[in-house]
Amino acid sequence: MRAASGNAAAGTAGAPLFTPASPRDRAWAAPPVADDSQDWLDIGAGDRALVHGEQTVRPVVAYAMDPPDGTVIPPHAHRRGQMLYAISGVMLVRAAIGSWVVPPGRAVWVPPRTRHEIAMAGDVAMRTVFVEPGLRPGLWESCQVFEVGPLLRELVIAAVDLPRDYVTGGRDEHLMTLVLDEIERAQPLSLHVPMPAHTGLARLCRGLVRDPAQEVSLAAWARVLHMHPRSLARLFLRETGMNLGEWCRETKLLLSLPRLAAGASVLEVALEHGYNSPSAFTAAFRRSFGAAPSAYLRERA
Repeated sequence: MRAASGNAAAGTAGAPLFTPASPRDRAWAAPPVADDSQDWLDIGAGDRALVHGEQTVRPVVAYAMDPPDGTVIPPHAHRRGQMLYAISGVMLVRAAIGSWVVPPGRAVWVPPRTRHEIAMAGDVAMRTVFVEPGLRPGLWESCQVFEVGPLLRELVIAAVDLPRDYVTGGRDEHLMTLVLDEIERAQPLSLHVPMPAHTGLARLCRGLVRDPAQEVSLAAWARVLHMHPRSLARLFLRETGMNLGEWCRETKLLLSLPRLAAGASVLEVALEHGYNSPSAFTAAFRRSFGAAPSAYLRERA
């Protein structure tokens, strides 16, 4: 799939995309965490340990979590950077500047203090690595999905079995160093839906993310925003690096991945995402991902 313009994506960082119109939006607008005491969520006994445990004295730690289908970890932030890896299932990670779909065999890097929400679809086996800020300056400064190769996969699986206070200067520390080396050299992927900084435009885009079955036209959105269609087209391209039609197509296809991973039929997913038939959806999916839906998920299982 086409990657959004790096400059366009970077230009939206820190912009107030979410106005306090609802409790959900207020959660996104909350300030970043001020200290480690806030870096955990009370979402269940095992899951609380997952997030709170990043306060360990070791600069890199790894955890395992197998949340049920449909689990949503609400907006929160960590002091440390975080790698979220889906061994199986699909995760949808949302932040202020966009949404990232993480299919099986992929991971997403979430920089320190970045507010984000994680939604699970299917049998998610999530492995996460917390990294002390500044430990590897070469890591991405914004959220980024990347390929997890065989070596990184095995390193992460081994890392989650280490004690939180693993011994330094030996095998355990070397293993964690290799994890960081492999993350740094990983190949980024364009499984990203950029969000515009313009408040009204961002609100319309979030509406499509919530209801991908809706039809979208440049003229209709221009009327809502009291803009000329040509002015809106230029604004959208400038803020996302894509035209509105491209953005809608890629957004709908990316949002279809969690539903497919959860076992929904191609017919159901096609109708839920605004396609008139399974064949039209499959053709669009194949053009973007290079394979039919079933083959794409099977290859990444």
